[in-house]
Amino acid sequence: MATTDHLIICEHCDCVYEKVTLAKYQKTLCTRCGGVLQRYNGLTLQQRLALTLTALMLWIFANFYPVMSISLKGLKNSATLWDSVMALSLGPITFIAMVAAIAMIIAPIFQLLLLIWVLGYALASRRSPAFKFCMRWLETLRPWSMLEVCLLGAMVAVIKLAGFLDVLPGIGLIALAILSLMMIRIAGRDIRELWDIL
Repeated sequence: MATTDHLIICEHCDCVYEKVTLAKYQKTLCTRCGGVLQRYNGLTLQQRLALTLTALMLWIFANFYPVMSISLKGLKNSATLWDSVMALSLGPITFIAMVAAIAMIIAPIFQLLLLIWVLGYALASRRSPAFKFCMRWLETLRPWSMLEVCLLGAMVAVIKLAGFLDVLPGIGLIALAILSLMMIRIAGRDIRELWDIL
């Protein structure tokens, strides 16, 4: 029976290629559509798990510490990501609040928990229970996790409000910025390599 482990399929145009070993900073592109097929990762399983656990701690800081603090004439107020979702849910755009909650809070935490589950078993050179289910959900959640969009919105709000009020970026904003970068690194397309490793 023929094996297909050495093949890779372009997710954009379904063209089939043979996998190659990449050196540092290299990537392979589809000759038909120009889509990225492979990207050099360079992270070991231990490093990926350590970064995932760090990202989990950053998620806690980003969600439970103030993103920004506002003060005007002695009155002070601070807001977390949860506060922003609750504020959206009180208005006529409750659906947007639900989408924001999924994109900023729910999808990233599920990604991190699934990664910790899969990588924890991978360190013992074993496939985790429900490995296929976990990997499919990691792939499904990837486009829904929009921390970088949330970060951009928070930065715009800080800059806009700074002209009218005293605005201080909080610990949550710093944690959100670092978490956004880490999520791109640990939960990006290169997560598919776990199929080959395990």
